[in-house]
Amino acid sequence: MKHTKQMSESIRLGIILAMSGGFMDAYSYIERDHVFANAQTGNILLFGVHLSQGEFKLALSYFFPVFAFMLGIALAEYVRSKNIEILHWRQLSVLIEAVILLGVSFFPLTLNLPANALTSFACGIQVESFRKIRGNGIATTMCIGNMRTATQNMFHFFHKKDREYLKKALLYYGIICCFVIGAILGNIFCQHFQEKAILCCSVLLFVAFIFMFVDYERAAASVDTK
Repeated sequence: MKHTKQMSESIRLGIILAMSGGFMDAYSYIERDHVFANAQTGNILLFGVHLSQGEFKLALSYFFPVFAFMLGIALAEYVRSKNIEILHWRQLSVLIEAVILLGVSFFPLTLNLPANALTSFACGIQVESFRKIRGNGIATTMCIGNMRTATQNMFHFFHKKDREYLKKALLYYGIICCFVIGAILGNIFCQHFQEKAILCCSVLLFVAFIFMFVDYERAAASVDTK
């Protein structure tokens, strides 16, 4: 099980997933009626605001992505429980996520509600399937937890002069930067390709799917030589 764990915790996989996370949020916000794909706290807040103002249609446009996000988490857990032999469950999860976003690219702007729900569904799969990088609990679809942990480790570095804290802090800050890069790419692609921009994110996830095979082989070879 050791090499299986390492397969889904490599830094380069984390970089790709963080970029895809930032891309999805930028895409849904810029191109799909200012709804967040990942930031469900923002969606819940706006759901409550519009609900209080009697704007029920707008409120639902924020509720369904939240509900779909939860369904994505549930699906990831279901895939995990099936113990599929052909693929590792995380590989299957990222493949499903890539296919879903591929489908979203064919939704016209008149169908933003189901498009946002599906995008959040994919984000739910990702946030549940990939929780660690090199043994550190890191989210690739949101930043607030990463920011807290990064700053905490940076404080301990300055306080205790232990370079391990610095390494962890830089890892967390690096993932946040990758998320920002994904958001920048999302904005650029949205300007040029509109609703089709999400295809770029789908490609990133297909690359992540392929990298997981490579990381699996490297980790397995490392275990064999010990």
